[in-house]
Amino acid sequence: MLKRPRRLRENASIRAMVRENHLRPEDFVYPIFVVEGENIKKEISSLPGNYHYSVDMLDDLIKEMDELKIKGIMVFGIPNHKDECASEAFNDNGIVQKAVRRIKELSKELFVMTDVCMCQYTSHGHCGILDGHRVHNDKSLEYIAKIALSHAKAGADMVAPSDMMDGRVGAIRSLLDLNGYEHVSIMAYSAKYASAFYGPFREAAGSAPQFGDRKSYQMDPANSNEAMREIELDIEEGADIVMVKPAMAFMDVIRMAKDRFNMPLAAYNVSGEYSMVKAAAQLGYINERAIATEMLLGLKRAGADIIITYYSLEMAKWLREEA
Repeated sequence: MLKRPRRLRENASIRAMVRENHLRPEDFVYPIFVVEGENIKKEISSLPGNYHYSVDMLDDLIKEMDELKIKGIMVFGIPNHKDECASEAFNDNGIVQKAVRRIKELSKELFVMTDVCMCQYTSHGHCGILDGHRVHNDKSLEYIAKIALSHAKAGADMVAPSDMMDGRVGAIRSLLDLNGYEHVSIMAYSAKYASAFYGPFREAAGSAPQFGDRKSYQMDPANSNEAMREIELDIEEGADIVMVKPAMAFMDVIRMAKDRFNMPLAAYNVSGEYSMVKAAAQLGYINERAIATEMLLGLKRAGADIIITYYSLEMAKWLREEA
């Protein structure tokens, strides 16, 4: 007898009933960039539709996110001052800390996550403390944990270390617990690759290294088994959510992680992935809405529970139109 799977594709209604994966606004975390100053909302040229915000200009954005039912926001800070030890990153009146306090005043619904790293705050642009031209892993842990603690004090619900230093999740968990912040969770950038897809972000955040590269601490894109070891170590150290970054070129890693670990899994749909779609759409080569939807559905299908994406606002609006 001829098998006819097409019967379940006959019309939109039956396709909707048997659809295996769905996108919801609650799936998205929106990354934002906050800067010192006042009355600043300036579009980021490499990330069209995304902006540098001063803290006083966050009100409309947070209101819009609440209305769109987006539940997660990831805060990246861009300081005015940089030095060798990233002192502005753990300044209790630093840019991220001020933004977190303001967001918490504006919304009771948003779950506030903060990027915990040093690269935007160091004069050399690397993600830790230098020993000559080498990033010293163990010296960096103290500073990374201090940054996470300062974010927790400001009101962050979750801290997200992105530095890829060995042992940083354990160091953060210990310091948070010691200071009474055992309720603050950790999303680890567990499998963060030394990727070419980060270019637009580095322009937006002013975080490009002043010499060398980050290949001695971020992962080799050729490796996937190593990613499983990194994820397993972060889970052992106390990570509540693990992440794969970038997303699209590493969907096999997302699926491997989902199959192997019974853990909430985030995928970061990074700046280069976003900007390529935007650029192609602006040239009229593609249908942006269809491509973005397919891209994010692919991440859900691969196993991502949470998608960190610059498309959060647009996708939530498109989903609302379809409802």
